[in-house]
Amino acid sequence: MTFSEYLESIDACSYAIEWAANKTVEEVVSTCHRGDWLLWLAQKCDIGLQPLTLAKGHCANTVRHLMTDERSIKAVDVAIAFGEGRASREELDSAAANANAYAATPAYAAARAAAAAAFAANTAAAFAANTAAAAAYAAAHASNQEATIAANLQQTADICRQYIGDLIIQKVNETLNPTQL
Repeated sequence: MTFSEYLESIDACSYAIEWAANKTVEEVVSTCHRGDWLLWLAQKCDIGLQPLTLAKGHCANTVRHLMTDERSIKAVDVAIAFGEGRASREELDSAAANANAYAATPAYAAARAAAAAAFAANTAAAFAANTAAAAAYAAAHASNQEATIAANLQQTADICRQYIGDLIIQKVNETLNPTQL
């Protein structure tokens, strides 16, 4: 199976499949310009909750300046701490629940993307649609600044490479070449 076939098998979006055509997983990880794509791939290949949450927390931190509620900021901080092994799963779940409670208030509408970024760090499976990079993209998009969007996507891609790039490569290669490892 090629990497492109792997992407199709896990239902990657057509844009990602087209962009990744004929690239290896190593090339994709090293050149991808979208953090949301790398987070999605990391989740699909199951790199583990702790490193995924660390990357999501750092991605969400890129829009910290847009967060207006302390519960969202705390959720990002706890996500990073959990990823670094300094917070428990219970603390992570509590911070996410508090950020979600804020999401039920009218004030949440103004900070929707930032709160979603913090809340996204909670679990790898249940909140797949709310990845931190996707929230960062939404926050940047809300300001109608295409350059800001592109810069944030690149910044979150760089974060993903730093924290989970090697894990993505390892997990995908284990899937593509199970007998060679």
